Amino acid sequence: MTRIAVTGALGRMGTLVIQEAARIEGMELVAGLDAVGAGKPLQGGLLVRDASQLEQVLKETQPDVLIDFTIAQAAVENACKAASLGVDLVVGTTGISPEQHSQMKQAIEGNVAAVITPNFAVGVNLFWKLVADAAAALKGYDFDIEIIEAHHNQKKDAPSGTALATVEAIKKARGEAGPSDASDVVYGRKGIMPRGKEIGVHAVRAGDIVGDHTVLLAGPGERLEIKHQAHSRTAFASGAVRAASWVAGRSPGIYSMADVLQSR
Repeated sequence: MTRIAVTGALGRMGTLVIQEAARIEGMELVAGLDAVGAGKPLQGGLLVRDASQLEQVLKETQPDVLIDFTIAQAAVENACKAASLGVDLVVGTTGISPEQHSQMKQAIEGNVAAVITPNFAVGVNLFWKLVADAAAALKGYDFDIEIIEAHHNQKKDAPSGTALATVEAIKKARGEAGPSDASDVVYGRKGIMPRGKEIGVHAVRAGDIVGDHTVLLAGPGERLEIKHQAHSRTAFASGAVRAASWVAGRSPGIYSMADVLQSR
């Protein structure tokens, strides 16, 4: 039995994670926390606990894994508190800065196991592999690379964590050093901007789009497009629950969703 606690329990993703966990044999929700709505009922007769009580709740309920879909600052604080108490982690919150990620890494390594990824969908993880393979195969050819991502109009961070991870996958596949904020990556264009050898990244925010990611590889007289579209957030929730089941009791360290999928 894998005992889970969920932060951001009343949010879009938290709600779906709890629903998905209820469908899985061997998965038990022992706590749900949120910054608002304390006292509201959750599945299994539990009540939402205030997010400020996380440390107390973790000590009381003793979950195996904490699943976090909140905001960047809260996610870092939650991860550090959970790690200090020996609770394994699944973190799907995006918008986390390199500095914040380093803070989480320091708290996690040597203490607990954690799956941290901007996207838990099975298809997206295959998308990253296909994009990396294409980028490596076309290295040395005259092909430009552009990344276009689209999400709903309430998404706060741009570009998406998935788009940034796509940049990293391309750079790694081509043997290029440097983070996604390096000078060889351009975010949007305005004015007179002749194209060089940069990777272009563009964000669309409109309506209720769940998540679209397209990589355009264009050369003389031809182009290749690799695309992933999420039709429902259920794809992310089911992946997060799968990750929670997988990570419980693993050796301390930070894992990716690829690690989860490769060990089915």
